[in-house]
Amino acid sequence: MRDWPDAWLSEDPLPSDPFPIAQRWLDEGFAARAQKNPHAIALATVDEAGRPEVRMVLCKALEPETGSLVFYTNKRSPKGAALRTHAHAAAVFHFDPQDRQVRISGPVAEVSDAESDAYFATRPLDSRVGAWASAQSEPIASRAELETLYARVAGHFGVREGDTDAALPRPPHWGGYRIRAERVELWRSRPGRLHDRALWVREPAGGWRAQRLQP
Repeated sequence: MRDWPDAWLSEDPLPSDPFPIAQRWLDEGFAARAQKNPHAIALATVDEAGRPEVRMVLCKALEPETGSLVFYTNKRSPKGAALRTHAHAAAVFHFDPQDRQVRISGPVAEVSDAESDAYFATRPLDSRVGAWASAQSEPIASRAELETLYARVAGHFGVREGDTDAALPRPPHWGGYRIRAERVELWRSRPGRLHDRALWVREPAGGWRAQRLQP
């Protein structure tokens, strides 16, 4: 793999695959420690009435080998319902300290139960309890009721205050999704608003077709 310099997007021809660059930008976002959650993405979906919705989630994996992005959520949430109706999504990373942006869009499929189980087991204990306690995005009467639900779930699984780990199975309604990118756009700020911007479109036979775009 070519080790592209920071000015790579100004060069022609463009690289043949955008994902190694996206992965490098994500890694550099973490290394810089200038952004609390460099793996945060704005995830856009469309509901059954055709209305767009967008929210922030965390990208848990970029997969250069398949050209995919993975995130996890409550599948009974509005985003889960939207993906059951229209199994396509768009996501954007904004690496503000580095003046970079990555846009990814394509069809979405659920990851395997084994993948979801493996990732769920790595989450902090309180987050695992919370995944059972919260009916994400559903109305609730008060904060006190939410905390009561959490305490009830913790008691059911034998989790005591101060525990840092316990054997909690993954809720059946919680798991991962994989966006298999059909389009990837990379953007880098440049002086005079003559930004570097390029689009990669996945070819039916494999590989990518790259095209420089005007800013």
